[in-house]
Amino acid sequence: MKRLKFSLAISLLIIFMSCNVKQNKLSVEVFETSANGNKLKRITEFAPGSEAVHVKLLPDTKFQTITGFGGSFTEASAYLLNKLSKKNRDSILDAYFGEKGAKYSLTRTHINSCDFSLGNYSYAPVKGDKLLEHFSIDEDRDDLIPMIKEAMAYSKDGFKIIASPWTAPPWMKDNGKWVGGKLLPEYRDTWALFFSKYISEYKKEGIDIWGLTVENEPLGNGGNWKSMIYSPEEMVDFVNNHLGHKLKADGHSVKVLAYDQNRGEELEQWAKVIYKDDSSSKYFDGFAIHWYASTVDWFPESLNLTHNMATGKYLIHTEGCVDSEVPHWQDDKWYWSEEATDWGWDWAPADQKKLHPKYVPVYRYARDIIGCMNNWVDGWVDWNMVLDKQGGPNWYKNWCVAPVIVDPEKDEVYFTPLYYTMAHFSKYIRPGSVRIGFENPDPSLMITAAQNPDGSIAVVILNINSESKNIKLSLGDRSVEVQINPQAIQTIMVAS
Repeated sequence: MKRLKFSLAISLLIIFMSCNVKQNKLSVEVFETSANGNKLKRITEFAPGSEAVHVKLLPDTKFQTITGFGGSFTEASAYLLNKLSKKNRDSILDAYFGEKGAKYSLTRTHINSCDFSLGNYSYAPVKGDKLLEHFSIDEDRDDLIPMIKEAMAYSKDGFKIIASPWTAPPWMKDNGKWVGGKLLPEYRDTWALFFSKYISEYKKEGIDIWGLTVENEPLGNGGNWKSMIYSPEEMVDFVNNHLGHKLKADGHSVKVLAYDQNRGEELEQWAKVIYKDDSSSKYFDGFAIHWYASTVDWFPESLNLTHNMATGKYLIHTEGCVDSEVPHWQDDKWYWSEEATDWGWDWAPADQKKLHPKYVPVYRYARDIIGCMNNWVDGWVDWNMVLDKQGGPNWYKNWCVAPVIVDPEKDEVYFTPLYYTMAHFSKYIRPGSVRIGFENPDPSLMITAAQNPDGSIAVVILNINSESKNIKLSLGDRSVEVQINPQAIQTIMVAS
């Protein structure tokens, strides 16, 4: 009888211990993209390794609410999709917007033409048409509008669209040209009306514009392609005395984002003007930023300053790409190699050369997104979704790389490693999620984390080291050990 009681006690202890272990096990799914060939692959088995890096999640420490991640609808991308077979066209849109794909939630498009258009065009081509009686978005009907509408059909949750002008029509500007120059004072109300009509006409097509930037790159682009110059004071004047009033009068609740150019000292200068007081900032909902000031630096000081001056407003990265490069076709290795260069490799002033070294394309995307998120950026938008093997079409021959490259003549599609890098964020960190705190004792690993509206937590880790890393991920008294490969980006989904 004593033996029976003893055996029963041992059995109950084993059951209790098993239940306790199960209760303390953190339930996760792990997805990895790596230089060894993984492409958003689900990892279920982990090889034994060195002592684990203990990463602690701190969900009670909360930061910004995430607006979304995604890419841009350009005439170049839309034109190329129309050149492909329906099968390949559908596969790309599904990959970007479908439930099994990257699930892009935040996008951008251009108002009038941009450098990644087939040429120059404006919705208001008639000189002196101050009432915009000849306003028309017909130029967008062949390519751009169909691409957006088809993407909407693939997107279960929908996505936000930010629209940006590269320039007003030349007849509204003091130099009468597509490039450079400023908006003439007598056309400020007309230009404000232009924005309102654009929003209304797109709405008639079933497309809602969520946000506007006042001007793409208001500091100019070196006189290379379409642009229009503003000082921060001039942008405040235009928005507060013309655009803001017109949008409100016409019933548009669109978000208005300031600046829309590079991070760094110039961003700080603009933030100090736009956010000077309640009067100057009353019609601005936040700032838009780009990454071209550096290949390696996301300028945390300027991001934090801008956020701290207006903590309740948006801070959205609206453009970035591997620029000044012809895409490498069907060559995954290149995207994991330190071979890419940007415009600054050749053209940056001597004192800025250090900001433009050769870099690894996958790292540039992953490091920048993680660095931005960890410094209050709430949305991150890539540039063109689709380009051809030349890095166009682009009327200025400003060749760039996109996550998806196509050969329309052979009807072939190449999903580069950049596509999977973007998906590590857009697919798993959903709109309305909140960035949370964490402890990471290993400075060679870059990490960010966000808790989704459904309670799940997405942890994104970048390992640029030449060796794998074992990671012990803990949440309260629960933990799990996983492993990330060398040269890899990994998303760990922690169940709610």
